[in-house]
Amino acid sequence: MRRILIGLIALAVLAGGSWLGVNLYTRHRVTAEIEAAFDRIRASGAKATHGKVAFDMASRTLTIEDIAIEPDQPQARVRIANLKGTGVRQVAETRVSADSIELVGLEVALEAIGPGKKAAYKIPQIMLRDYSGPIRLQGAPASNSLVDMYRYALDQYAGIAASSVVAPTLAVSFDAGDGAGGSGDVVYSGLEIQKLGGGKIDAMKADRATYTFNAPLPGKQDKLTGEISTILINDVDSIAIAAALDPQNTNDDSYHRVYRQISTGPYVATSAQGLRMQVDGIAIEDIAVQPSKFRPAEIFALLPADRSTPPTPAQSREMLEKLAGFYEGLRVGKIEIGNLSMATPQGTPKVRTIRYQQGEFAIEGLDAPTPQGQVKMERFALKSFSAANLMRWAANVSNAGQAPSPDQMLALFRVFEGAEIKGVVSPYKNARQLVTIDTISLNWGQLVGSIPSKANLVVKMVAPTDPANPTQMPLTMAGIDKLAIDLDLGAAWTESSSSFALAPATIDLGNLAKAQARVALGNVPRGVFTSNLAQAMAQAGEIEAGAVEFSLHDNGIVDLAVAQFARMQNVGRDAARQAIIEAIKAHREQIAAANPDAGAAVDAIASFVETPGQTLAIKLTPLGKVPMVQLVDLLNTTPIIALAQFRIEASTGL
Repeated sequence: MRRILIGLIALAVLAGGSWLGVNLYTRHRVTAEIEAAFDRIRASGAKATHGKVAFDMASRTLTIEDIAIEPDQPQARVRIANLKGTGVRQVAETRVSADSIELVGLEVALEAIGPGKKAAYKIPQIMLRDYSGPIRLQGAPASNSLVDMYRYALDQYAGIAASSVVAPTLAVSFDAGDGAGGSGDVVYSGLEIQKLGGGKIDAMKADRATYTFNAPLPGKQDKLTGEISTILINDVDSIAIAAALDPQNTNDDSYHRVYRQISTGPYVATSAQGLRMQVDGIAIEDIAVQPSKFRPAEIFALLPADRSTPPTPAQSREMLEKLAGFYEGLRVGKIEIGNLSMATPQGTPKVRTIRYQQGEFAIEGLDAPTPQGQVKMERFALKSFSAANLMRWAANVSNAGQAPSPDQMLALFRVFEGAEIKGVVSPYKNARQLVTIDTISLNWGQLVGSIPSKANLVVKMVAPTDPANPTQMPLTMAGIDKLAIDLDLGAAWTESSSSFALAPATIDLGNLAKAQARVALGNVPRGVFTSNLAQAMAQAGEIEAGAVEFSLHDNGIVDLAVAQFARMQNVGRDAARQAIIEAIKAHREQIAAANPDAGAAVDAIASFVETPGQTLAIKLTPLGKVPMVQLVDLLNTTPIIALAQFRIEASTGL
């Protein structure tokens, strides 16, 4: 029994000694590997130091204290008070894993990121779970370029995996240095990353973010403060960002999605100048970049080293052109801002929704104070809006001291392809009456150069009449206090047939009249669509007049005209009506002599005046080829001969 006990004791001592030996060997190997990693950093010219290194074999816990890294040309200084990895093990020749890694007191200072500019990040604690990453980092880039540093960071990031990354707080401070860009700080709380791996993240969130920004304004300083709640970012792909930063991908025209969705909860911002803005939430979906055009490095390269010197016009144009390409390479599926309000000393305007989707920029649910009263608008939209074309247009018109040319101004038609206003209720001057707009919609397209060859205008609104306006006196004298307007105008050129048509052309003045027209032109050449007036006039000589159709339905306009004529002549309405009819018929014989059809048209017009509530219809059909330029000249000099070029059909009816 004694021998057995002595044997067990000896075995325990031997095992303990072996364990201690393995533990010491493993600790020495880990320490040597860490020293080798720091030596590689120092070999690049940077300063790299650390404090005590400890490794516990039983729990496989690695601890490193007082880590400090500083490049030879300081751009970023990194300090970590304590790094603790638990369950650390080598899973492959070049990779290591850990059940958890805790960083305490992480500080990153960025300097020389621009003339006089600096920024700093402070994270008191970071916890990574189920970590896997490379044993050795790749060599840092030799260039001091900010873009190269971003690419380097993204490349390292792509090799890291973790089930979660949690940081209770992150504080960021920044200073533009020259006074023109301002300074401030941002504090995030409740930061968490879920499922990090292969350069992708399933989800990122922050419970709250607050900021303070000292903004320099002309002659004064403003202080902005704000708070954003519940920031969520889903499906992040850093590989797509790296592709856009890689100069080898300049021929890649495909789009790479960077973010599937970004959203926030309530956002509040205040200004020392007395402004307060509040938003219920912001949502952005499907953000993608096109490497061939999304080239931030080219934008950074154009930024002036000395911001105190304003850029030259040529430099401004070049920057705008680069920005145009940058925006062209950025695709966003949807942006939506919900329930925006802005409190000012003059009142609080509100907007229900600001939205950008599929090229349409829209503002919905506007309710804003004005000195005349509250203005409400259900919807305002720009259709097929292009930020890239806006930048190009701005670049073309930014010639200092020179007025933009007609061609340059017409290029604005390429920025968007239409505008729409709906549901407007607005005070009219200082009166209690309101202007009500159901719809104003203007669309254009089919550009020839910069000039639209197709357009449509729709207006549906009710406007009060103005007793102080002499031109509206007949309306107010007739007791008409508001006028309903329904307008629909369309025009289009068809290149295949060289034809141009004004159709539809309808205006309905609800309580007065409804007019409709259709005008056709033939042999319209492409060259007429130009800002060069001389060229347009030369090409216009080829245009031929086509059929013209016109109808007018009387809803009270005839009686209104008769009443106005009666007041002017100081006669009764019947006498005034008869006088108008006689004036119409006075030249019938002369007109009919030139064109017998025209006599019937005169009779139809006289009948239209004689019997209220009728519809007058007139159709003109060319008897042969009628050059438009010649027709315009005849209408200005001898209208009777001009009408003789057409067969005229006219009728009236209830």
